[in-house]
Amino acid sequence: MRRVLPLTLAILLMVATLGAAPASNSSTRSPARTPSGVRAAAPKPYQVGKASWYGKKFHGKTTASGEVYDMFQFTAAHRELPLGTWLKVTNLHNGRWIIVRVNDRGPVPTSRIIDLSYGAAQMLEFRAKGLEKVRLDVLPNQPTVVAFGPKLPSQQ
Repeated sequence: MRRVLPLTLAILLMVATLGAAPASNSSTRSPARTPSGVRAAAPKPYQVGKASWYGKKFHGKTTASGEVYDMFQFTAAHRELPLGTWLKVTNLHNGRWIIVRVNDRGPVPTSRIIDLSYGAAQMLEFRAKGLEKVRLDVLPNQPTVVAFGPKLPSQQ
């Protein structure tokens, strides 16, 4: 009896703790299934696709963020990313990259993932070609760059 009681209590305790264990989360083991039953791919921290650029026709017009479009600044239009997002855009053809800020919506053709400003496209060396395959990487908490000019007469 002395041996049976501790063994019985140990078994009851083990069964009770198994019942209290949290349910397994299948999403941590494998990607979720789509309605068709196919497993969906896990979201990637980057995006690859075709980029285009826009310039003179929109220069001086208001962007979706409310600022005036300057075709020589390093900015971009993206359909989904929040306005103000900083991106590293890499030209997959030649390896050149640049950092741009999303300040507009677009591109209009759904076959493209981003519209770059004329200046950004020129730096990536695809301005003449018009379209190029690029990779977009979101940069977290990118600080604003501040430029200092000469002192104003009132500060001297």
